[in-house]
Amino acid sequence: PAPLSMGETVITLKPKEQWRPGMTWDTLIAEMDRALKLPGVSNIWWMPIQTRTEMLATGIRSNVGIKILGPDLHEIEKIGSRIERVMAEIPDTRSSFFERITGGYYLDFDIHRQEAARHGLSMGEIQEVIETAIGGRNISQTVEGRERYPINVRYAREFRDDIEKLKQVFISTPSGAQIPISQIAEIAYSEGPPMVKDEGGLLAGVVFVDTTRSDIGGYVREAQRQVAKMVPLPTGYSLVWAGQYEYLLHAKEHLKIVIPLTLFMIAFLIYINTGSAMKTLIVFLSVPFSAVGAIWLLYLLGYNISIGVWVGLIALMGLDAETGVLMLLYLDLAYEARRANGGITTLRALKEVIIEGAVHRLRPKVMTVSVMFLGLVPILWSTGAGADLMRRIAAPMIGGIVTSFIMELLVYPVIYQIWRGKGLDP
Repeated sequence: PAPLSMGETVITLKPKEQWRPGMTWDTLIAEMDRALKLPGVSNIWWMPIQTRTEMLATGIRSNVGIKILGPDLHEIEKIGSRIERVMAEIPDTRSSFFERITGGYYLDFDIHRQEAARHGLSMGEIQEVIETAIGGRNISQTVEGRERYPINVRYAREFRDDIEKLKQVFISTPSGAQIPISQIAEIAYSEGPPMVKDEGGLLAGVVFVDTTRSDIGGYVREAQRQVAKMVPLPTGYSLVWAGQYEYLLHAKEHLKIVIPLTLFMIAFLIYINTGSAMKTLIVFLSVPFSAVGAIWLLYLLGYNISIGVWVGLIALMGLDAETGVLMLLYLDLAYEARRANGGITTLRALKEVIIEGAVHRLRPKVMTVSVMFLGLVPILWSTGAGADLMRRIAAPMIGGIVTSFIMELLVYPVIYQIWRGKGLDP
């Protein structure tokens, strides 16, 4: 391990081939989480770059964050502490930690202006002594090759680790006399917030929650019910659920536009290519056919609906349209060729045409689907950073391609016969 910044440590893993047999990313995190339990510290296992991007985008460095907004820091801390305990009891919660916003201790110097003026001292001179002797002051820097190090001067620790010793810090007056700082200032400890956060014009506190559940939306909905039941909010206080859940809400709003637009564009392109509303409708039947396999494979793999799954479903629509157009193309080619050689007057002749287009030219359709299938299946066994997302994108595409291909061979010919067979003799 190597420290990254305050409260963060980077752990560099050995190559995966050196891991113990049966060790996976999830079991590794579970073992580290059990072994590293420190009071007042919440374990959040993330990639360093992901932590940075999440912090920049949402201000939350965990999967889920609960922002408590209100007018009083002490009341916010009470609410946050209760939410921390409630969240820890929810299944699939790895850790829950409320960042304390009160309880910080400070050393206050209350300078008596009249006494300082009587000795001829200004506020700036007194504060300069406090800064130099107690807080420390950079007076220069040393150059070591390409590196620069500041030179900081202040009293040794044994002269500043107690209030009584601090009272004996001397200040030079314009007359040359040396007086202890206790003659012109009161020194005492005080309690206050270590950091004040605000959002939307209100004071804020944050509960950081790390969960093992991939279904962030379902986890947050369950947590919202528990928090609403167990933690009543006083008037003027509110909760904002942030982190990856915030991304999910934004993505859902975008999907409400993207999915209908995708369907419209597919339909528009197919109509331009075929010039027939009926053919466009036949091609679009592949979408519900593929949804059967996509949903079943997601169920068998235990995947919940997520942004990655929706991306896979959108991509599946395009693949379905491609295989549907291919099937319709061969049916049309066989139909037009037979009609040019004498026409189709009976259902028997139409069935022969459909068999020629659907069965005798099965090889190109199998090759098209096989290439897609073989290219996507290895993703289900991929590991490493981003593998979880890629598996959820590929899963609906794989399941959808299989059932779409089978149903196109079985159902498309029947629909085509119903369409073309109107008015034909048996």
